[in-house]
Amino acid sequence: MTDVTDGVLHTLFRSDQGGHEQVVLCQDRATGLKAVIAIHSTALGPALGGTRFYPYASEEAAVADALNLARGMSYKNAMAGLDHGGGKAVIIGDPERIKTEELLLAYGRFVASLGGRYVTACDVGTYVADMDVVARACPWTTGRSPENGGAGDSSVLTAYGVFQGMRASAQHLWGDPTLRGRKVGVAGVGKVGHYLVGHLLEDGADVVITDVRPDAVRRVTDEHPEVTVAADTDALIRTEGLDIYAPCALGGALNDRSVPVLTATVVCGAANNQLAHPGVEKDLADRGIHYAPDYVVNAGGVIQVADELHGFDFDRCKAKASKIFDTTLAIFARAKDDGIPPAAAADRIAEQRMAEARTPALPGEASQL
Repeated sequence: MTDVTDGVLHTLFRSDQGGHEQVVLCQDRATGLKAVIAIHSTALGPALGGTRFYPYASEEAAVADALNLARGMSYKNAMAGLDHGGGKAVIIGDPERIKTEELLLAYGRFVASLGGRYVTACDVGTYVADMDVVARACPWTTGRSPENGGAGDSSVLTAYGVFQGMRASAQHLWGDPTLRGRKVGVAGVGKVGHYLVGHLLEDGADVVITDVRPDAVRRVTDEHPEVTVAADTDALIRTEGLDIYAPCALGGALNDRSVPVLTATVVCGAANNQLAHPGVEKDLADRGIHYAPDYVVNAGGVIQVADELHGFDFDRCKAKASKIFDTTLAIFARAKDDGIPPAAAADRIAEQRMAEARTPALPGEASQL
């Protein structure tokens, strides 16, 4: 069995980051599968979250990541208005080296053993084709191809939701829900970022991009030669006249090094876990930077995969993702009323929805945010 140290157990049972309902360690020696499935909450319904396939430095790091990601999914699903709790799974290993059909089928059998308490989907290192394989062993699988009853690439609506979050930020800060004439920096133009660039240009924004992969940059510049390319993320966040910064790559983009030099007045991007540590949200607020919480604005993808369970309809999903605009405005309003950063306001709203689900109102009572 994979070793779990006291540090992880402390996180699970005793820290503020814990409170998870269930953590399952999975191993299949024949295929080399080592996986962790973390269910943070089923208060709102079955836990929903993707499967990350990544070569973690240690089993402890993998468990810790699963715990953090599952907790984040509870908040994301609550704020998206979904009848789902939060869960996440990680498969330990380099997907380029060990991913096989047999391993994915073994993983699917472990997910199926939970009887629907956890619904899986794509994440870093897993793709639509992988979910098609997992689905052969597990009916609680989303993110499948249209040919197999799924919705396909969820990046499309993820980008659309982030764009709605940007529009709401513009409405809140400048009184007009348009990015026309605004300079927007997009760090990471992969699966989600390149779709976001398209929305921004269509709306009339001036776009600056960067990515560690030259081919990703080239794909965007070939399609949109009018964009400007920054040498790296450090150069992008220091761009003069930058209005909005959109982190769309890895987490931790907002940290003690980046926040003090950030020229943008709004941060709104697709990356998960953008705040490197507690307190960064206050640092942003102290500098007058408006932060649209990542798990709110990047919820378009989970809205899409959740809809697969009911027979996917793109127009229905897009309508739900459009509501990210209203949700973002509500968070900014709550933050102002309570005198707290937007990230804290979003947490309060999500926690209230989950708490009310655990303790249903008495007949005649109405819940209010």
